[in-house]
Amino acid sequence: MQSFFSGPELVHYARHLSLPGFGLEAQAKLKAGKVLVVGCGGLGSPLLQYLAAAGVGTIGLIDHDVVDKSNLQRQVLFGMQDLGQPKAHVAAARLEALNPHIELRPYTESLTRENALDLMRDYDVVADGTDNFPTRYLVNDACVLLDKVNVYASVFRFEGQVSVFHFPLPEGRGPNYRDLYPKPPQPGAVPSCAEGGILGVLPGIIGSLQALEVIKVLSGVGEPLAGRLLLFDASDGSSRILKVPRDPENPLTGTHPTQKELIDYPAFCRTPASEDGPAAVLTAQCLSPEAFARWRQEKRSYVLIDVREAYEREISHIGGLLMPAGQILEQADSIPRDIPVVLYCRSGQRSAKVLQRLESQAGFRNLYHLEGGLLAFAREIDPTLPTY
Repeated sequence: MQSFFSGPELVHYARHLSLPGFGLEAQAKLKAGKVLVVGCGGLGSPLLQYLAAAGVGTIGLIDHDVVDKSNLQRQVLFGMQDLGQPKAHVAAARLEALNPHIELRPYTESLTRENALDLMRDYDVVADGTDNFPTRYLVNDACVLLDKVNVYASVFRFEGQVSVFHFPLPEGRGPNYRDLYPKPPQPGAVPSCAEGGILGVLPGIIGSLQALEVIKVLSGVGEPLAGRLLLFDASDGSSRILKVPRDPENPLTGTHPTQKELIDYPAFCRTPASEDGPAAVLTAQCLSPEAFARWRQEKRSYVLIDVREAYEREISHIGGLLMPAGQILEQADSIPRDIPVVLYCRSGQRSAKVLQRLESQAGFRNLYHLEGGLLAFAREIDPTLPTY
């Protein structure tokens, strides 16, 4: 067994090797293990660092995004010098410096219905560090179809959760994400990190717990959170563990399974890529930053409505009335119908959804939304405008 490791590796893993109940055998299992980490952001940063340091032999890192200033508050793998660089490549370079004895495979693409099975097939465990529901369901379903263990974690504001899905148990495979969440939430019901905020240290805590679960799964040491969900509240430091029962109606693993392949996840979750999202907004209703700036310069008659939350407005705004997206239908009677109404948010996604909702549920026909939101306006028109 000792010959399985080089001299430098034995030094690197010395504290594991001297740990009672762990030792060479468990370390060898880590070295032989292959883990695909989906997402190199807030959760992925601590998760990847601890998996690499621990000696997981092969680590895949998939993330299509590039490093942005707003990431640095919680994504501790990155620094100012990395702005604009692909997260997967930057992360791989950091991990190689941390542990040169492992293999790193960066993927700078999105995980999709078309590539998920091929990308995941070669790995023993998939660790889900994503922040959106379509990808969470995609990761879950692909893991079930491929019989892979899915180590799941998520964070929101002050709260985090961790579980191990589809883990082999004496009675068969354990519960999966669809047993915990049979259906996705309604569009807009759960704000993104940008919209709802996130305590910077929380992903560090939850991502470390996620790494712990991956290490337990690979090494066989300890009892993974299979069939259980760990909940952590950073506001008071409390935690609790809930049982995750199997759902007999689960379309993948229920009494009468109906799903045998991957599906259209944006449509399933009714996100912007589906017919219910911003893609359904007519081009004529999308007001570019340049066009909106021209409206302002010409002093046209219109009403401007900010559909973000009050705390976002305190950070940055371009004027207008404040009507948060979740409350705007209740205030619909106060919105004029005889002059143009321009909706705006941070990135344009919420305003497009609100536009569609006001049209379909309140009968408005005089609405526009600022395409790209404040981010685009700051980039193209007013670079002095604070962004977040």
